Amino acid sequence: MKTIRVVAAVICDSYEKKSKIFATARGYGEFKGQWEFPGGKIEAGEAPAEALQREIKEELEAEIQVYGLIKTIEYDYPEFHLSMDCFWAEVIKGELVLKEAEAARWLTKDDLESVQWLPADLELINDIRKDLM
Repeated sequence: MKTIRVVAAVICDSYEKKSKIFATARGYGEFKGQWEFPGGKIEAGEAPAEALQREIKEELEAEIQVYGLIKTIEYDYPEFHLSMDCFWAEVIKGELVLKEAEAARWLTKDDLESVQWLPADLELINDIRKDLM
């Protein structure tokens, strides 16, 4: 089975006092309309944090500060194995503009289950909940 390495940003309103996180609904493909943390594939020679900064700039037109790794999700989809490094991040320049996603929401601790997460992203929710105020 082919492995796809990606990075995901759990963008929070404030890294020091996390009260909400940013999620997007896919605007294309097999999982269109399901929710995920923004990010994308790591290109050859890129460090995960660099890939994440590039992807967020491309997808959301904002610059982010990448903080610590929350966890690496290993998930088997029917067609491929996903290895996803998930990092805390915070917007440091610009506004979040949807270029690929069909919708976005800021979610609080109480809202985390209010969207239909992609299966791999769902595996991160309990880890995030622990850090939200």
